[in-house]
Amino acid sequence: MSDHGDDAVTRAREKAQKQAAARGRAQGLEVGWTVFSYLLAGMAAYGGIGWLIGRAVHVPLLFPVGMLVGLGISIGYIIHRFGRQHAEMRPRKEMTGDR
Repeated sequence: MSDHGDDAVTRAREKAQKQAAARGRAQGLEVGWTVFSYLLAGMAAYGGIGWLIGRAVHVPLLFPVGMLVGLGISIGYIIHRFGRQHAEMRPRKEMTGDR
């Protein structure tokens, strides 16, 4: 009877490990799609603004400039958001005089 109990525990442990790995992969995909959508949204929003202003003042160069500005702002926001998130996940060392 103990052999069957050990097998059940082993199978349950393996199933839990597989589920944890699947959750980790799903979370990684979620972050990837979020980053991708921020990049596209920044380019579309500022590209659209650049296109409207460029059309009003007859300077077509403002459209690609707006897209580049939007891309830069998006990258900065991504670094701020996800860099901060990973910094908070790291455990902090106690402030002591020892280095």
